[in-house]
Amino acid sequence: MRVEASAKDVGIPSRKVKLVVDMVRGKSVEDALNILKFTPTPAAKAVARVIKSAASNAENNFQLDPAELKVAYIVADEGHTLKRYRPQSRGRFSPILKRSTHIKVFVSEEGK
Repeated sequence: MRVEASAKDVGIPSRKVKLVVDMVRGKSVEDALNILKFTPTPAAKAVARVIKSAASNAENNFQLDPAELKVAYIVADEGHTLKRYRPQSRGRFSPILKRSTHIKVFVSEEGK
């Protein structure tokens, strides 16, 4: 059984979150949270929050043991992009793209 949790429009670009997601893919939930605890990026905090949510969903909704869960599938996709503009010299402007990320996590039992 795979249990899902997701976070939409996290205010961090997806290319930065993908680096953190690759570190915890396939690990047990406990190992993943330990790795993320000592990773000094804001993306690590966001990914840890989603993994904790998925583990809590598995424990509360499906009565699975949280010690036996692993990160079966985790992905960071590109979210919405806010477009802003900064004035430049001689009447020009340059764009500022504020990117966001959708994080999706599936956890499952170790043996399955």
